[in-house]
Amino acid sequence: MTVTQQATQQATQQATEQPGRARTARTLVDADIHPTALAPHIAARLAPGHRRRWEMFGSRVLAPPEIYPRVRNAGFRADAWPPGGFPGSDLGMVRDQLLDEFDVDHGVLIPLQGHSWGMEAPEYAAALCGALNTWLREEWLDPEPRLRSSIAVPHEAPDLAAAEIRRHADDPGFVQVLLSTGAELSLGRRNYWPIYAAAAEAGRPIAAHTGGLAQHRSAGWPSFYLEEHVWNGNTMASLLTSFLLEGVFEEFPSLQLVLVEGGIAWAGPLLWALDQAWARLREDVPHLRRPPSEIVREHVWFTTQPIEEPEDPAHLEIALRHLDMDDRILFASDYPHWDFDSPRHAPRAFPSAIRDTVMGANACRLYGLPARESR
Repeated sequence: MTVTQQATQQATQQATEQPGRARTARTLVDADIHPTALAPHIAARLAPGHRRRWEMFGSRVLAPPEIYPRVRNAGFRADAWPPGGFPGSDLGMVRDQLLDEFDVDHGVLIPLQGHSWGMEAPEYAAALCGALNTWLREEWLDPEPRLRSSIAVPHEAPDLAAAEIRRHADDPGFVQVLLSTGAELSLGRRNYWPIYAAAAEAGRPIAAHTGGLAQHRSAGWPSFYLEEHVWNGNTMASLLTSFLLEGVFEEFPSLQLVLVEGGIAWAGPLLWALDQAWARLREDVPHLRRPPSEIVREHVWFTTQPIEEPEDPAHLEIALRHLDMDDRILFASDYPHWDFDSPRHAPRAFPSAIRDTVMGANACRLYGLPARESR
């Protein structure tokens, strides 16, 4: 038995033996967990030249917890701050508050630092993202077999991003490529195609997560956190439209795109509009040979947090029915953010017929993860 197999067996046994928490038949996969690397974690994994730059200048964004727009506790749960650390920096706390507390089978890490670090000067960006990925492998994936990770990439240097993807192509611990929605150009543009080519070659989905330095370039900078918080669906709609109309999926027919932390209810009406307009304006996009809704249903996935929650749950059920993509919705807790969705309560938001697929089965299919064994 390998070390990883032993750790998996031990973690399963511990979860099973916790009093009052009998394992259920439902597989639970959390598709959005945010780890945070502290400065010493990164410095120790940089070559001397890049380490010197890191120590002198840091990165382009303010150090935590200073974020914009300002929000209390930097947007994190008040109980998720480890002593002397930052939310998501302590694996033990993540185990206690998420993996063990809710008996999670698999969790997918999305390191948000990759958003801003991917926009640094090309070689420096590649070094920072490479150090972040190495830290994730050594400090998170190796000791905790329930976790998988996204690959952080220098997205504004697509050739270097492609090299970083290929560096992890044979590592099953990295299950997707992280893409910031706050890029300098629309993300369907050919500038970014080397990233998508490398992801498709490696058999990894692209996970587009809201955030990044240029996220608000088209609508201006928000004055309030509330303004920022409810804008995510609009960001995702723009990104998805760019991918479709620029022909990304036509060029890379095996590529899958996961829209993380952008809501879901907006997607159905967008597809209605796209299909109707495409039928009349096909000459504008001759490379788009099928209705956009058909392409989306073959290539796109959604995560649940922050899912729209109307006062009448039936309204959400109607929105999901219009979208008709129940087999492509992935549960996400968004730990350790303040609007964290508890895996214990989140299933109630979904129609009973799709709860098992949303909470785990869809993610297992996308990422090639084992389902929970029946007991």
